[in-house]
Amino acid sequence: MKTASSSKRTLLKTLLLMLPAALFGQRLGAQERLSEEDQMAKILLYVHDAKEVDSSNPAASRYQSGQDCSNCLLFQNSGDEEWAPCSIFQNKLVNKNGWCSAWVLKS
Repeated sequence: MKTASSSKRTLLKTLLLMLPAALFGQRLGAQERLSEEDQMAKILLYVHDAKEVDSSNPAASRYQSGQDCSNCLLFQNSGDEEWAPCSIFQNKLVNKNGWCSAWVLKS
């Protein structure tokens, strides 16, 4: 039969092991990189490298050199990660060098 102190220790150990998962689980979890073949990516002309924007496409006419995800308001990069969530793509990870037609200058 377990004593009360033994049960409390087990509970405490379990909680301590779960704490990092609770704090960092979303960050480390199931976020996936956005594919250029994703339906929404195609609609918004997303490319992993802004140098590959198809300037012959009239829908990409607002692209200007120097625009990329790293200086976009929608890019949710808290550090210097190469891939970070984008709010327009349901928080899928986009490349900091990427571009899409939803680009908005970060102020």
